[in-house]
Amino acid sequence: MTDLFAAAAAERQSERAPLADRLRPIRLDDIVGQDHLLAPGRPLRALIESDTLGSIILWGPPGTGKTTLARVIARTTKRWFDQLSAVSASVKDVREVLAAAESRLGQHDQGTILFLDEVHRFSKSQQDALLPGVESGLITLIGATTENPHFEVNAALRSRSTLFRLELLDEAALRALTDKGLDAEGAEADAEAIQLLIDRGGGDGRQVLTALGVAAALARSDDAPVTVDHVEAALGTKAIRYGRDDHYDVISAFIKSIRGSDPDAGLYWLARMLDAGESARFIARRLVILASEDVGMADPMSLIVADAAARAVEFVGLPEAQLNLAQAVVHLATAPKSNSVTSALGRAKSAAQQGGTGEVPMHLRDAHYKGAAGLGHGQGYRYPHDDPDGWVDQNHRPIEVAEDVYYRPSSHGAEPARWERWMHDRSTTTPDRTAGPGDTTDGEASS
Repeated sequence: MTDLFAAAAAERQSERAPLADRLRPIRLDDIVGQDHLLAPGRPLRALIESDTLGSIILWGPPGTGKTTLARVIARTTKRWFDQLSAVSASVKDVREVLAAAESRLGQHDQGTILFLDEVHRFSKSQQDALLPGVESGLITLIGATTENPHFEVNAALRSRSTLFRLELLDEAALRALTDKGLDAEGAEADAEAIQLLIDRGGGDGRQVLTALGVAAALARSDDAPVTVDHVEAALGTKAIRYGRDDHYDVISAFIKSIRGSDPDAGLYWLARMLDAGESARFIARRLVILASEDVGMADPMSLIVADAAARAVEFVGLPEAQLNLAQAVVHLATAPKSNSVTSALGRAKSAAQQGGTGEVPMHLRDAHYKGAAGLGHGQGYRYPHDDPDGWVDQNHRPIEVAEDVYYRPSSHGAEPARWERWMHDRSTTTPDRTAGPGDTTDGEASS
């Protein structure tokens, strides 16, 4: 009788669960997006289907399918599947998982997979308890994190795991999710309403489905299809002030204002975007790009400032992170500008795509393995640290492009001083960069 009531309660809970939970896939083919990892023939899919998955860390923004993928693996594997959260699990919990895994392996010859959510929150004591089991292969770890594992995950765990990056869902994936959500809700929606959901989703599938669930409920109460009004109410934003075309026009005005060194205009467009519900992550990504594309070597600190603002968006979140974004906007707008890095990369890419063998010079080839010396690898290489000046005059490129010049510094900000120092240190062998400082006409920056 107890089991009967429990089953009925579980069924009713499932019916009342948020739309994102009700649509959570149970097969690899049902997962939307992440084709670079899960399309037929891709490595991660092959490992899952063959049940030979080793310890991995799934890394990506919220709503990209990390937990979903872990649950699909749980349904696919023949191994036992355990789950813990690094936020709430204790050392005792970890030891109990290891003890059960050892017993299971000994009695039934069955391996164990442990899914550890929020793995970046794993404490040192938890790590010390878990590491022997991971290292010996007693358990296979699947960690999930929204943080960059190179910075936030303990090095010992990271070195024993393969990293797989999950990307923000593109428009096609979000549209497919929206279609599934409408089918599940038994609802219809205007094209404008669907587009608004996708535009405001910011690549976060869970956010799109959550908003769709609310919008569908509002539409049912009105006995009508889902409209822009319902989506606006669900998102808490007004589309009429920021339509689809505005998304591209406003971000273009935002970037061009900062590129034009106008902090007030940059702040105005930032406020417009935030007020309209634009994704803070999208804004932060654009600032990080601009820091290298339009400021570059004229103020190298700008990239650090933009990256810090992007990390603050993830760590602090809105509304507080709007201050971090505003600080980055002011810094980037008031910084000196140079597109020399953009232009240099364009020239280098053009050269790399041209014909020719592009052979690595013998003195630069890897000489660490047995037999490399017999092939001539490394012969003639001069170690810069052995020279009193800290550098030596030697060729570092294929012969076809050995004389090409790609980087031409601007005369703005910190770039001239760095360039003059570089010139002084190499005064006898400096390549002819006749365009010199200030030539930044190549490689028009994008908007």
